[in-house]
Amino acid sequence: MIKHIVMWKLYDQAEGFSRAENARRIQRRLEGMGERIEVLRALEAGVNLTAAPDAFDVALYAEFDSLEDLAVYQAHPEHLKFKEFIHPLRAEKRLVDYEV
Repeated sequence: MIKHIVMWKLYDQAEGFSRAENARRIQRRLEGMGERIEVLRALEAGVNLTAAPDAFDVALYAEFDSLEDLAVYQAHPEHLKFKEFIHPLRAEKRLVDYEV
């Protein structure tokens, strides 16, 4: 099984929305993707609760059966639309993919 974790730090303001509003928009969008991408085995999206200066604003946790399924996800039209959506909202991104 492949676990895919991504975290985003957002701009204070972007596209007319505050950081908190954009975080919730991102969370809803991610959760909606989970229903439309068949290779996803699990998906969780969460908005950060702490005010630590080094904290990121939104996190994604997803599971896939294989690296091949992760590649299918990466190329899926819903994922590509999400990348387009989030790009102007995010200041930083971190990710890790690992096998268990």
